[in-house]
Parts: sequence; C-alpha cells; structure tokens
Amino acid sequence: MKYVIVILSVILSVQSALAAPFNANAKTKRVPAGTKFSLQLMSPLTTYMRAGNEFSAVLLADKVAGSDVVLPMGSLVRGEVTRIVPARRLSRGAVLYINFDHVVTPNGRQLPLSFSVTGRTDLTYDGGITGGRGYKASLVENWHRTVGITKGAVDWGNYTFEDFAGGYFRIITVPTAAIGGGIGGGAYYTYEFFADMLKKGAEVNLPKGEVIEVILTQPIDVPVI
Repeated sequence: MKYVIVILSVILSVQSALAAPFNANAKTKRVPAGTKFSLQLMSPLTTYMRAGNEFSAVLLADKVAGSDVVLPMGSLVRGEVTRIVPARRLSRGAVLYINFDHVVTPNGRQLPLSFSVTGRTDLTYDGGITGGRGYKASLVENWHRTVGITKGAVDWGNYTFEDFAGGYFRIITVPTAAIGGGIGGGAYYTYEFFADMLKKGAEVNLPKGEVIEVILTQPIDVPVI
C-alpha cells in the first residue's frame, strides 16, 4: 500500500508540473510578428474536408532568436479547417480557409500562435486558398493557351522544313501552319468559352508533404531550455 501511495504522489507531482503556468522569471525569447516560416503538411488538405477538421505540419528549418534555437526544425504546428466555400458554376473554384493555432515547443509546451498563409498565387483577398478564380480568369487562361496553339503550329511549319529545299518550302508551310493553328486555337477558345460557363471550378487539393509559406501575425515568447 505504501508503494502505491508513493507512485501516485509522483504521478500527481509530474502532472502538476506540466500543468503549471510559466514562471514569470523563466528565460524566454521573442519571435516577432512578420517572421516567415516554411511548414510541411503531414497529411493532405482538401475542400472535401469539413470545418473543424484538424491537421498538422512541421517546421522545415530552425527558428533562431539571438544565439538560441527557439523552435527547432521538426517542431509540430497544429491547425484546423475553419471554413470551406464549395465550388460553383462559371468556373468559380472552391475556397479553403485554414487556421494555425499553436506550436509544440521542445519542452512539450503548447504555445498559441497566429499564422497567415503567404506567397501563393491561389490566395483570395481574405486569405483563403482557392481552386480557381472564376470565369474571367478562365477566359484569360484559355486565351494564352489559344496563342500557344497558334505559335506551336507556326514553329512546326518553320523548323520542320528548315533544311528542306534550302528552306524555301517554308514560304508555303509557315502561312499554312499559321492558318491551321489559328483555326485550331479559335475552335479551342470557342469551346472553352461556353464550357467554362457551365462547369464548376476546381476543388483545392494540397497533398501530404506540400510546403506552405506562412507569416507570424502576432509575436510569440518561447521559453528557452
């Protein structure tokens, strides 16, 4: 019985120590707002998930404050899906909103933090990650593809017969290829013009292992071991 009491006392002491708040005199290092981090997803993030679903990521590089490594590479960052906007017609893609809420420090403490995703071309004005920017953006993309089809046809007519008959045969092949490319590109653009009106935009699919660049929006004080 005596041994049981001793063991229980030890367990309660450890739990109390872990649950205790930081000592006001504990040495800490501040990571200022505006600091950038690279995070690697430990599981996929998609708009097929639901608001409230949790996910994890890890730091890809040591974060140093002064001469101390306050958050080493591999530190775990937790987050959750806060909102999902479904994909809609006119090629408007789904939108995924995520929030990072805390990081696990080397001594096991969980520190609250606030990150904003940055450096992506698929971000909405309010910080969501989108699968497509809608009909207007689709038309611009289709136009670039149409130009690429025409240019590819002209290049084919130019370089394929570059060494044939001293290159003079290109007088015929280049204009012919340009006309063919223009017709093909125009047909592609016309088809996509109407198809993009009817189809829904793409979902957001961030695979496991994808790197997300984030920026710290509020400073955090990290205890130094």
